[in-house]
Amino acid sequence: MNIADFYKNKNILITGAAGTVGRELIRQLINYQPGELRLMDNNESEMFFLMEEYRTSNIFCFLGDIRDRDKIEKLAKDVDIIIHTAAFKHVILSEINPFDAVQTNIMGVQNIIKAASARKVKYVLFTSSDKAVNPTNVMGTSKLMGERLITAANAFDSPRTAVFSSTRFGNVLGSRGSVVPLFMKQIRQGGPVTLTDKRMTRFIMTVAESANLVLQSLTLARGGEVFVTKMPVARIPDLAEVLIELLAPKYGYAPEDIKIIEIGIKPGEKLYEELMSEEEMHRSLELKDMFVVTPAFKSVYQITFEYPDTISPQVRKPYASSGESALIKEAIKDYLVTNQVLEAVESGLYRGTI
Repeated sequence: MNIADFYKNKNILITGAAGTVGRELIRQLINYQPGELRLMDNNESEMFFLMEEYRTSNIFCFLGDIRDRDKIEKLAKDVDIIIHTAAFKHVILSEINPFDAVQTNIMGVQNIIKAASARKVKYVLFTSSDKAVNPTNVMGTSKLMGERLITAANAFDSPRTAVFSSTRFGNVLGSRGSVVPLFMKQIRQGGPVTLTDKRMTRFIMTVAESANLVLQSLTLARGGEVFVTKMPVARIPDLAEVLIELLAPKYGYAPEDIKIIEIGIKPGEKLYEELMSEEEMHRSLELKDMFVVTPAFKSVYQITFEYPDTISPQVRKPYASSGESALIKEAIKDYLVTNQVLEAVESGLYRGTI
C-alpha cells in the first residue's frame, strides 16, 4: 500500500515521542494526514516543548512510562498503530542498572503487547538496536528479548488481531549519545577528538532515514519479522577527520591543530556493527532497500512472508560493517552535507544531542 494511504486517518500512539527518533516520526507522519497522534514520554520538560510545538487539534501529548501498563492500555483505546521507541539505550547505564533495563526494555514491551491485544490494535512496531545481534551486554540482551517477545506476540495474540514486528537501527547520526555530537563538541573545544579504536567501523543512517525505515516497515509487515535497512558503512577515524575538516575552521581552529587520540575500546564494545547474524541470514530475505529476518519457528505463526521488490529469498552472508565496503572520506563528507546532519545537530533540531 502507498505509505500516505497507509497512515491517512489512522490513530497512532508513539512511545518515547520526545526522543530524537520519536520527534522525527512526528515530523514525517503529520504529512500523511493521520487521524490522531498520541505522544507519550516520561520526560516532562521535553513533552512540554512538544506540546508547545504542535498546537493542532489531532496531536495529544501525555506523560507516561511504558512500565505503567494501565496508562498504555488507556492511551491505546481506538488506536490503529503503536510505534514503540521508548527504551533504555545506553550500554553502561544499563549495565550498572540491569533490573531497571529489564523493567523498561523487556517488561515495557510486554506491557505494549498486552495493551495492544486488549485494545485490538492493528499494527505494533518495536524499534530495536544493532546491539541485539550477538549481544555482549545487558542493554543488547534486553533489546533482543524485546524482539523475541514482539515476534512471539503473533502467536500469543490468538485469534490474531494485530501484526507485531520490529526494526533494527544502526548508528543514527546526530541522535542523543551518538558519536557525531560528541566529536562536534570536542572540535568546538579545540580537541582532542577521542576514538576508542582506529579499526572501528559502523553503519550510518540519518535520523530522517531511521524514521522512514519505521514507517516503511509497517506497510510491509506480515508479523514477527525484523526489518533491517541497507546502510552505508563508515570508518570512525575517517568520520572524525571529515568532521574536523568541516568544522575546525568554523570554530576558529586550523584542522591540523585538532588532534585525534585513541583511548581504548570500552568494555562490551565491538570493533564492528552487526545488524544480521550468521544464524539469522539462513532465514532472511533481501529486498531492494532492506533485509527481512523472518521468525525461526515459522510453523508456530502460520504466516506467509512475501514482499514486493524481493531480490533474493536467501541471504548469503551476515550483515556486518566489517564485511561491507566503507565510504571514502569524500563520500562521508557528501553524506553529511547532503543530509544536513551538522546543521540539524547545531540548530538543536535533535534536542539535547549537544
